[in-house]
Amino acid sequence: MTRVLILYSTVDGQTRRIAQRIEAQLQAQGQQVTLADLSEGAALLPQADKVVLGASIRYGKFRPELMAFIEANLAALSERPSAFYSVNLVARKANKNTPQTNPYMLKFVARSPWQPTLLGVFAGKLNYPIYAFWDRQVIRFIMWMTKGPTAADAVVEYTDWEEVERFAGRVAAL
Repeated sequence: MTRVLILYSTVDGQTRRIAQRIEAQLQAQGQQVTLADLSEGAALLPQADKVVLGASIRYGKFRPELMAFIEANLAALSERPSAFYSVNLVARKANKNTPQTNPYMLKFVARSPWQPTLLGVFAGKLNYPIYAFWDRQVIRFIMWMTKGPTAADAVVEYTDWEEVERFAGRVAAL
């Protein structure tokens, strides 16, 4: 039985929800899955046959823990089949929702010493009510500039769950 480790780095929880959907799909295909926060990943890597890493973007950047984890665990990540997915609101736009067209994924691939076997990009969830005051204002401004929703009570799920499931199928085939 293939042992899959799914690690995630999330700010508001959508990256974790996507990881959970991937987990469910892999388990349905008979794979043994461990799901954990990125901070727990180093201890779990040795038991994994393949690794999936998901990370969200906030204010145009991945959290610093992502690159720190990759650099500290580069050998272990590189010696097994692996996948990486990015979650960001820019991916809500049709021309920026693939690994080849998403600016954050392109930047990641150019800067990361780890080159995963498989890449994925998913739009996240806009959820103004859960954001802290200043985050809400900054995100509303960004959305205004990019012609997105700006109502302070807006909650919009942009994640294409069917695409998440297709990605999980590709992970299963690694």
